[in-house]
Amino acid sequence: MAIKKTSKEEILNKAISLFKTQGFYNTSMANIADECGLIKGSIYHHFKNKDEIGLEALKYISEYFDKNIFSIKDEALSTKEKLKKIVAKTDEYFLNSNGGCLLANLATEVSSQNEEYKAIIVDYFKVWEECLAKILEEKYSKKEAEDLAYEYICTLQGSIIMFNLTNNKNRLLEIGKKLLAKV
Repeated sequence: MAIKKTSKEEILNKAISLFKTQGFYNTSMANIADECGLIKGSIYHHFKNKDEIGLEALKYISEYFDKNIFSIKDEALSTKEKLKKIVAKTDEYFLNSNGGCLLANLATEVSSQNEEYKAIIVDYFKVWEECLAKILEEKYSKKEAEDLAYEYICTLQGSIIMFNLTNNKNRLLEIGKKLLAKV
């Protein structure tokens, strides 16, 4: 029987998918191993336990958003173009990501029991809010920009939940359009 080589990143991606669709507590190390086509013991070459996988998964998604979405705030574009790009990339990510937002899901499921998870989740949403507020401050006062950023994120997160329930992507896409109409 051939030995399957699986990278740490592949394991993380499979675990992220399972955590988003099954929940953290309903996903076992055996589930992750099965999804990766490995025996359970092979996972332990990369991670000491499921909590470490969860922590690394949160960091992985946070870093993805930092590099691919939040960094747009620093590009030499107009306010509207920055927001269009952020909204488009955010919408694309969530429309193509079965199970919704990992950080929001884990905020609900485990953050009250795990302070380390909670700190990463809080920081992720804070960075997202600051990113949007920085851009919106080009057109609004600091307070108005912060309020708009917060409102967009909260409304989008609710829309992600509804999208997962109804599969109606048009309602999710409306949230970004409403933000763009304000600039």
